[in-house]
Amino acid sequence: MSEHSERVEDAAPVRGEGSSRVLSLFTPSGHPTLGNLLGALLPSVRLLETADCVYGVSDLHALTSDHDPARLREQSLELAGLAIAAGIDPARCVLFLQSNVPAHAELAYLLESTAHYGEMQRMIQFKEKSARQSAVRLSLLTYPALMAADILLYQATDVPVGADQAQHVELTRDLATRFNRKYGPVFTLPRAVHPPAAARVMDLADPTAKMSKSIDSPGTIFLLDPIDVVRRKIMRAVTDSGTDVAYDPEAKPGVSNLLSILSACTGTPIADLTAGSYGVLKKETADAVIALLEPVQRRYADLSADPAELEGILRTGAERARERAAGTVVAAKEAMGLLAA
Repeated sequence: MSEHSERVEDAAPVRGEGSSRVLSLFTPSGHPTLGNLLGALLPSVRLLETADCVYGVSDLHALTSDHDPARLREQSLELAGLAIAAGIDPARCVLFLQSNVPAHAELAYLLESTAHYGEMQRMIQFKEKSARQSAVRLSLLTYPALMAADILLYQATDVPVGADQAQHVELTRDLATRFNRKYGPVFTLPRAVHPPAAARVMDLADPTAKMSKSIDSPGTIFLLDPIDVVRRKIMRAVTDSGTDVAYDPEAKPGVSNLLSILSACTGTPIADLTAGSYGVLKKETADAVIALLEPVQRRYADLSADPAELEGILRTGAERARERAAGTVVAAKEAMGLLAA
């Protein structure tokens, strides 16, 4: 818990209770994987039924480490296209590129002027990532303020996160509380929500490591892998000693990973899966993954055939996002004593 957490809990949100507004951004740090589809994209699709959803590709977040500009543009469009192909309907939500909405960077600076150096330095991800870099970009230290701006701009009530991102939502609440008390009630206090457990998809070649979009591994299934490649990767997945098909992540991480993937793709509880051998389990998992990926790949191919259509969708989404964000930025600037243009 942070040093300000007790102050956050007794602060009332600016918005009244009502339908939730969900904010979720996806970072284009590599080619999306099966884990991203099962853990982030499909859960985001399901939220369209019950919430006002604001979704974006957080390309500004990718600038916190060394990157290739051409590849960043390519990966940003790929991620946006795959999000739509997976079912994130831009007619039912706001979908945009973060860098196309200047208010994100503008509000981030106002929040940097609210944040303290010590709380930024204590962020777990900063500690971990900076320890692996010889030259640490300043944006790596300050990007939690940008993440807070992403959320607060749209007065989001709910932010779906995993355990590794919960600290960022807590910091966002701290900054919003501090700002509201010092300058006036501008921001809604968001809450971290933890969606129903999604499959934690592990690397097929090393089931003790999470499948990663930024690490080139023979055990990673990318969403745009050719179908024959997908099947081959699954059929070559590392299993475990013995022959029993049993879910036991500690003793049988390889088999457990395949069972988790099969369960997530079919909607069948792990306890109800009945694969009798490792070979049968691999085949059934491959069939289920391919059945899930093929329609996504077909829809993505249609979008890719007309790049202007995808770019037009994102331009429209950015216009809608700018309209939603404008009032928050104006209110924040006025509250801090900045003169209107």
